[in-house]
Amino acid sequence: MSLSRRQVLTALGTAPLLRGAAKRPNVVMFMTDDHGAWATGAYGCREIQTPNIDALAKGGMKFLNAFACTPVCSPSRMTYMTGTMPSTHGVQDWLEPEDSFGPTSRRWLAGHTTYSELLASSGYRLGMTGKWHMGDDDKAQSGFTYWASVPGGGGTYRNPEYVVNGVKRKIPGFKTDITGDLAIDFLNQQKADQPFYLLVPFYAPHTPYDYQPEEYRKPYAESKLSCFPDSPVSPWQNAGLKSMHGKREPKVAYSALITALDANVGRVVKRLEELGLREDTLIVFTADQGWNAGHHGVWGKGNGTVPFNLYEESLRVPMIWNHPGKIRAGQTAGAMISSYDYFPTILDYLGVTAPKDPKRVGRSYADFLRGKNPPWRDRLYFEYAHVRGLRTKNLKYLERAEGYPSELFDLEADPGEAKSVFDDPAYKNQRDALHQELTKYFEDNGAPPLEEWRKTTQQKLPAESSKPGPLRTSK
Repeated sequence: MSLSRRQVLTALGTAPLLRGAAKRPNVVMFMTDDHGAWATGAYGCREIQTPNIDALAKGGMKFLNAFACTPVCSPSRMTYMTGTMPSTHGVQDWLEPEDSFGPTSRRWLAGHTTYSELLASSGYRLGMTGKWHMGDDDKAQSGFTYWASVPGGGGTYRNPEYVVNGVKRKIPGFKTDITGDLAIDFLNQQKADQPFYLLVPFYAPHTPYDYQPEEYRKPYAESKLSCFPDSPVSPWQNAGLKSMHGKREPKVAYSALITALDANVGRVVKRLEELGLREDTLIVFTADQGWNAGHHGVWGKGNGTVPFNLYEESLRVPMIWNHPGKIRAGQTAGAMISSYDYFPTILDYLGVTAPKDPKRVGRSYADFLRGKNPPWRDRLYFEYAHVRGLRTKNLKYLERAEGYPSELFDLEADPGEAKSVFDDPAYKNQRDALHQELTKYFEDNGAPPLEEWRKTTQQKLPAESSKPGPLRTSK
């Protein structure tokens, strides 16, 4: 069945306006893909045009130190949904097509408690428009009743084929705009007496860079694109993206894809206003993980290098909460928060109780949103296949398995993570203490030793993580 974008827009324009407030706030959560915090105006890159994201930050709270637990899509999304680490939820890398959709796929969230199921059981109506990439991508699950997705993790931006509530529809147009259309379609169907949670996980600015409408490319025609460093290519660069280095077109494409998703954020916000729902709706804007676009000599995220990396640009994501009249405008928070904190925070903010589960490792930061300044931790933990990491305020410690080198960065002396001090005698005591702390953390959370990380997943691993690394002694 083929549905034109004009037909979609016509249907959207005929929906009745909604009036009245829900007992609990509505939520729209925007999630981008491969989008580093650095690549927004609100976080410092004024060349990339993001006026709608910037407005959300100006009108709410912007977290300056928000990180993904895992710098790659599928496991990161699983952590957002469950509040657990990859060694607990069982997805350690992005899901290959056979594990994502079709007859051999599975629901990787099955058996795990998700925040979405708890919201649904508490009376929320849930909608999802965009990238799922957690198995059975074409089927509604985890409490969602409205479902519009292009199965798999990527694919063309031109004329994509969505599965909308079980029906395949090839929709002419630009994928990001269509995702926005379908999000608005969900909003138009809501009733004032039932709160809703709308998840809008854009595919952008993930590759391929095959198509961006001219209206989104135009702002970059004369741009210097100075937010993109032209560093020498890392010797660890993943060969698949090596050709992007030093070229203008990938920089323009990446920027245009971000401007396009920003425009669709604006469209959704505008529709909320037209429906009389904006004051009753919390908006959260974040990304599944970050992206290096020349940083460290790398194009890509955590798997932009082999061995995998945990660079700041791979992990640091935008995290903005905006709720008019509830979250004071113009705030910034320096607390170090992770994707595993989203589960407890969204439920706390909405007043929904979750059953206790020791496998969940996060904590709620909702008190920051309420204007309080609670005591907070000063370290975060990361996990991605053969690498585990621990970040304090000024140190980042990485351990790698399978003969790959481990690293230690002094983020105060070397914020660009240019030189590992793992072998520096001056850091030996700190290195040993961090090793013990990291080991104990994963032991306490039921994970096997790092060298046995493959035991934690049943997925078909992508090429970069499917074979053990070189047999050499770690640093």
